[in-house]
Order: sequence, then structure tokens, then C-alpha cells
Amino acid sequence: MKTVTDEEFFAAVPLFSAFEGVTDAANYRPLPDGWVLALADIVGSTQAIAGGRYKDVNMAGASVISAVLNAVGKGDYPFVFGGDGALIALPGSLEQAARDALSAVQIWVEEDLGLMLRVAIVPVTETRAEGLDVRVARYSASPHVTYAMFWGGGTSWAERQMKLGHYAVGRAAAGTRPDLTGLSCRWSPIDAQNGEIVSIIAVPGEGRPGEEFRDLVNGIVAITSEQNRGSHPVPADGPELAFSLHGINREAKATAPAGRRLRQKLIIFLQLAITVVCYRLSIPLGRFDARRYKRDVAGNSDFRKFDDGLKMTVDVDAEHLRRIETLLEAARAKGIARYGLHRQASALMTCFVPTPISRDHMHFIDGASGGYAVAASRMTGKALSNVAVTP
Repeated sequence: MKTVTDEEFFAAVPLFSAFEGVTDAANYRPLPDGWVLALADIVGSTQAIAGGRYKDVNMAGASVISAVLNAVGKGDYPFVFGGDGALIALPGSLEQAARDALSAVQIWVEEDLGLMLRVAIVPVTETRAEGLDVRVARYSASPHVTYAMFWGGGTSWAERQMKLGHYAVGRAAAGTRPDLTGLSCRWSPIDAQNGEIVSIIAVPGEGRPGEEFRDLVNGIVAITSEQNRGSHPVPADGPELAFSLHGINREAKATAPAGRRLRQKLIIFLQLAITVVCYRLSIPLGRFDARRYKRDVAGNSDFRKFDDGLKMTVDVDAEHLRRIETLLEAARAKGIARYGLHRQASALMTCFVPTPISRDHMHFIDGASGGYAVAASRMTGKALSNVAVTP
């Protein structure tokens, strides 16, 4: 029997393509004991969201994935985007590279975005010492992209430890910058087509049997599956060719030093102009096909995920939303689950595109007016109302 190395571990986890598989324990494999969890989230994200800066918050969360994956050579490692933060699981041999990347992105978020990023590295063995686990599954969102799903309670415990100030990563020197190659947020908010964009978080209630929670997840997924493409918030042929000037400025900040940002903006505008022309005329440019790229944007998006609980940002009408809320409220009343739900008019997309020629570009979806962060605040009982977003 062939021994699977740490670098090959995630690629060796069996694929599943029907999202309902997130509740099937047979799809999950325990992370090796020598692995670590690299985590980050925004401190004071509530205030930033209330000020309409949720796109900046999303950019900061996605920058963690970009920085760490670039630092470790873009290997196939499991990660999850959480709106105002992220988590990446890595072999212990890459711990120092992850620490350096986290400390660098922390400084960049603070100095260029004006936000505070909390960062930590938690050994997987520490979660198991608490009687928990970190198990990972591999969901094929499209033929070109897979996303990790996490189960076992370990990632939630690690996040709580980070928020308590444990396992913190040391700060880098002022002016340190991470490698954020491929990070972008060029698309404008994507309007709902079915009714409303709804961000949902549902996690198991304390001490409840897993089967009841799995039934809840399957019930919600079944309801969303009744609508077009599983209530996907991004149209099948990709988002409209509408681009955000604020997003372009953010991308230039992320990918170029201060003295070269004007040049970077001009490059981005040129790339966008070429994309629009190629799309309108339906002509490829070498290996780049604009129409195929837009379709891949939709197919490669992470609008639903599982990280010790269900997270999804979906486009649903009033009747389907009513049925989802009925299921969630019944589960809450029975102690099966805790949940938070937030309704908004549009969705946001933040992207990690190492190269537009390759088809494995990844697109992180959230609600445009607070999304997962507002849903999480409602789950914990904090009041956070609708906010306006700077696109």
C-alpha cells in the first residue's frame, strides 16, 4: 500500500460532487497529527461593517488565503473562507512559512486597509487533546476546483482559542508586505435574481446527537436545490461585466507597492478592457477565452460550505426562505442547532486568480451587506442591522 505524504494528503481525500455529501461521515478523513491550523479574523469587524466597509473586511479575509498559499507554493491544502476571516490547514513542515505569511498579512491589513487582523497557529494535536477532531472532506464545486469541508469540532475550538489570545503569531516589522499575487475584487455586487441573497450559518446545539443536525442540513440543502442551480447567487454564465473602481483600488493596494500602484491600476484597467472586448466579440485571446472564464467564475464559486456547521449564501425567493426559516427555528427550539440568518439585496465576490489562463481560479462568495458576519452576530445575540456596502 502506497504511503501518502503530507503534501499529497488532501489530494488523496476522495472527491464528492453532490453537496449533500457534507453530512456523510464517510467522506471525511482526519488530518495527520503533525498538521497545524493557520487562522485569522478581523478584530472589531462589527464596527467596520456598520461603517459600510464589508468589502474591505472580505478582502482582508481572502488575503489570508492568498498570502499563505503563495508562501507555501500554492500546494493543494485545505482552507475555508469565512467572510471576515479564514482558516488553512497545513503540514507541520510549513508552519514557519505560514507564520511569516500571517504576520506579514496582519501588518498589510493594518497599514493599508486600516483594520486589525488577529492571527494564530494551532496544532491539530491540541484539538485532539480536548477530545475533538479536525476531519476534512473534499467537495468538487466544478471540474476545475475543489473546496475543503471541515468536521469534528476542532476548527471551532481553535477559533475560540485565537479569540482568547492563545496561540498568537508574533508581529512582523512595520512595512512588511505579504505576497498577494492573484488576489482581486474587481466585480461589482451581484444582484439577486430569485428574490433575496441570504447568508445562513447553522451550527450544532450543545451536546446534541449528530443525526438530527445532519437531517437539518440535508433539509436546508434540499429546499435550496428546488431553485435554479441550487439557489446559486452567481448567474450560470457568470456575473455581469460590471467592475468596481473601489475594488480595483483595493487590488492595486494588495498587489503593488505604493510607488507602483498607478501603474498597477492601469494594467488592471487594460486587462478589464481586453476581457470586455473579447467577451463582446466572442473571440479568444491566445489561451484566454473570456466567455469560458465568466462561466468558470460561477462554477468555481464557494457559495456553500461546511466548517463544523453549515454556511451558505444563496439566492432564494420568499416562499423558500420561509421554509428554511421554519426548519431552522424548529431546530433551535429543540436545541438541535443555533443559527443566524441575514437577508440582503446582493452578493459580493472576492477572488484568488493565480492566472486567468488556468481554470482553477477560486471565487469567495458572501452577502454584500454584512453577510456571514451579520449572520454570526445574530447567532450570538448581538444586534447588527443592515448596512450599506462600499462596492
